[in-house]
Order: sequence, then C-alpha cells, then structure tokens
Amino acid sequence: MRKIINTQQEEDVSIDMTPMLDVVFIMLIFFIVTANFVKETGIDVNRPNAPTATVKEKANILIAIDKDNTIWVDQRAVDIRRLSPLIERLHAESPQGSVVIQADKESKTDWLIKVMDAARAAGVNDIAVGAQKDH
Repeated sequence: MRKIINTQQEEDVSIDMTPMLDVVFIMLIFFIVTANFVKETGIDVNRPNAPTATVKEKANILIAIDKDNTIWVDQRAVDIRRLSPLIERLHAESPQGSVVIQADKESKTDWLIKVMDAARAAGVNDIAVGAQKDH
C-alpha cells in the first residue's frame, strides 16, 4: 500500500491595511472639521429667568459677569479695558458668530452695559443677554 502525500506550499496571505487606514484618517479629519465644539465661559453664572428666552445657535463669543462684577472670557478674568480688543480678535476668527453675555442676577447692570459697549466698539452688533427659560 502506497501512501500518497499531497504537499502543498503554504502561501503567506496578508491583507494590505494601508487603504483601510487611509479611510479611517479621512473620516477622523471629517469629524474633527465638522464637529461643533461647545464653548463655555468657565464659571457658573446664576442667570435670571425669562419666559421668552430662546436658544442662540451661532454664539461663539461667550462673556460672563459674575456676582462680584468680574468679567470672564474663556475661563480667564478679563479687565474691562482689554475686553474690546479681545472681542475684536475673537470675532475676526469667526465673523458669522455673535456675542452672548451671561450676567449673574446679582451683578450690576452698569457692568452689563460696559460689556455691551465694548462689544459694539469691537464692531459686533449681534449681542444677546443670556437667561434661563422659565419652565
């Protein structure tokens, strides 16, 4: 009895990962470019209630005034004299956006008016005051 041994050469089978990695990186870049990043002022402000409050879609410059009348932009306290150039620079980065001022209930109206004037001096006329919607 003769045994027939079938010898086959084993072939190295490999999958080229380069096209898949290209697709993954392109998708990553797409998601980064199209993502909406939430901007916050960096402090908690006790905003006043308003039954007619609406959501502002294109608010890219958020300014907060706390109860001690300190002005906050991007988690940094800002002097009122430096606010207008800062708003002008931020508005130049994305001109389609607006300024939203979140003033604490206990802050003085005088500071709110000063911040609004600084925004207008920077060339921004689309200014909103942040409030909480009554439920």
